Amino acid sequence: MSGQIITETVTDKEEGTRLDRWIKRRVPATQGQVEKWLRTGQIRVDGGRAKANMRLSAGMAVRLPILDGEAPVRRDPAANATQKDREFLEELILYQDDEMIALNKPAGLAVQGGSGQGRHIDGMLPALSEGEHRPVLVHRLDKDTSGVLLVAKHPAAAARLGDLFRSRDMNKVYWAVTVGVPNPPFGQIRCWMVKGVPDDREESGWRPVSPHAKRRDADRERMIRSAQGVEGAKHSITDYAVISTAGQKAAWVAMKPETGRMHQLRFHMLEMDTSILGDFKYKSRREVPNGLAAGLHLHARALIIPRQTGKPITIIAPLSPHMKQTFETLGFLEQEAGKNPMAPFV
Repeated sequence: MSGQIITETVTDKEEGTRLDRWIKRRVPATQGQVEKWLRTGQIRVDGGRAKANMRLSAGMAVRLPILDGEAPVRRDPAANATQKDREFLEELILYQDDEMIALNKPAGLAVQGGSGQGRHIDGMLPALSEGEHRPVLVHRLDKDTSGVLLVAKHPAAAARLGDLFRSRDMNKVYWAVTVGVPNPPFGQIRCWMVKGVPDDREESGWRPVSPHAKRRDADRERMIRSAQGVEGAKHSITDYAVISTAGQKAAWVAMKPETGRMHQLRFHMLEMDTSILGDFKYKSRREVPNGLAAGLHLHARALIIPRQTGKPITIIAPLSPHMKQTFETLGFLEQEAGKNPMAPFV
């Protein structure tokens, strides 16, 4: 009967979820309808009014309106998933537990959809659902970057893991092959960076893009060095260490980002005048060695994830085929890095 109400309790796995997202998992409604119900008090949390961006805690009671006499329905996230997607993703799983799934993302596969993107990881994630919750991405990797990609199984896990990524409590280790050898061979890169596009008014050079501007130049955008205080500029920090070299023509470099800016590692290697092999957006003028595999040589090698109790979880992704081929060509041996992913930085 229209006008009835029902009260549901937030579960442990929904801890930290935004109220509007929690509602739309149960009620077939637009964002505008949800916000109207909240403004008019038709939806209440623990008896009181609430805003759409409120973060829920386990045990909270949420009062919902029933539309057309039907009770809220929890949709099955895997209802439209294909067996092909499930089999594909299961082949990529490196680790999983009650909270997370770690995938070894192949180079060339987009993490999310966008202009010109076809199949992507995010679109396939419903196939890994174990029930009422759709797995969600915790972070991103560039399309051409391979390696460890972390997925949360439920909203509470997404909130906790997301907080870890934003903090410096989770260590992330990347491997790259660079054109030329960074000098000095180990250290830390710090700089301010901002999105920029080529300045057509000059023969060369780039200009910053306001974060409020329309993104007509999105395909030409890349990160550029900036001064502190420039609109949209963000500080970036990366620790790096050269593990092995092939003369002065190429190097195997381990990197540990302390911040998580767009294209940070690719930009920082260009700042050292040793761009990552296969990177055409951030390309130095050094001569590229012949006979090496095509593709971006950047690999998310490892995540070291703290736990509330016990030792951290260490997840390591095997090298992608094209990087493995380049390692063999250049004579790089993986055992040179040691068994501990953090060894190059100790």
